[in-house]
Amino acid sequence: MAKGKVGLTVESLGDYLKEQRVASRLSVRQLAQQAGVSNPYLSQIERGLRKPSADVLQQLAKALRISAEQLYIRAGIVSPEDGIGGSVELAVLGDAGLTERQKQSLLDVYSSFLAVNALERIADEEITTVAAEPADDDHPEHHEKKER
Repeated sequence: MAKGKVGLTVESLGDYLKEQRVASRLSVRQLAQQAGVSNPYLSQIERGLRKPSADVLQQLAKALRISAEQLYIRAGIVSPEDGIGGSVELAVLGDAGLTERQKQSLLDVYSSFLAVNALERIADEEITTVAAEPADDDHPEHHEKKER
């Protein structure tokens, strides 16, 4: 990966956007104009140098006539395991009553809750595993070693 790139998901997003743009027979300038962004900014997104907001992704999807959800997945905003149509992320992103900053804040909080819950689940599983293991005193072979 080239120095200065934002991340693998953004790089693959950029590649995907470029593929879609080329398939639609649009230049960078044409797509940028239709999506309401500058062509240098779009070029940076395609090269993986910039991470676009959910609103920009939505504008690009509309201009390319493709699914915004697919772009959200490629950008790492929505996980493919969440299932399209029922995810919290899509509900937040689709809410026209929220600003871009509010949407991002809600998504950040939601992601942090999921991460904390995942860590707590792992810790609970480890505690359950340790509690289920017999103590050394319960092993007959342990007693034999002590007696010798």
